[in-house]
Amino acid sequence: MKKIPAYEIALSALACALATTLMTVGVYSSIFLFTGYLLACVALMLPLAKKSYVGYALAYVATCVFSVIFCSAQFFDVLPFIMFFGLHPLVNELQLKLKINTWVACFVKAAWFDGTMYVIWRFVFEMTTTIAFVDRFILPLILIGGTIFFIAYDYVMFKCRVLVNRLVERITRH
Repeated sequence: MKKIPAYEIALSALACALATTLMTVGVYSSIFLFTGYLLACVALMLPLAKKSYVGYALAYVATCVFSVIFCSAQFFDVLPFIMFFGLHPLVNELQLKLKINTWVACFVKAAWFDGTMYVIWRFVFEMTTTIAFVDRFILPLILIGGTIFFIAYDYVMFKCRVLVNRLVERITRH
């Protein structure tokens, strides 16, 4: 079994601590919920910058567990992170590692995102929405709006990945 270097363990611990903190702040200040998802994803990219998939997996699982513990009253706000946002950095990394076609990967990830949003809609918002138009046309709204949003989000996350990789490279060089 490959021994994990100490800086990869430290990166994973830092990623977990940052992601959990950012998720907790995002959930409790609901105006920053999506910002919490985004920044927690960026934090989880730290171990991936050193190709530490085990470190990422441990940081992701620990972040999910701690976020559920710290935000148990708002579990459904954590659910999108568990189902999609927290796993998205790993999927992007595997897409590049396995050299999967960009268009195919984008289609699959957009379908995954739209599916996550539909599940969240069904179990969280459908019962509380009183706007008939939204109830009637939620699937096309998610498929069109969600896909457009996802494409922009995916692009931003690839740019963040480059920045995180540069930052980690600078830190570990010194």
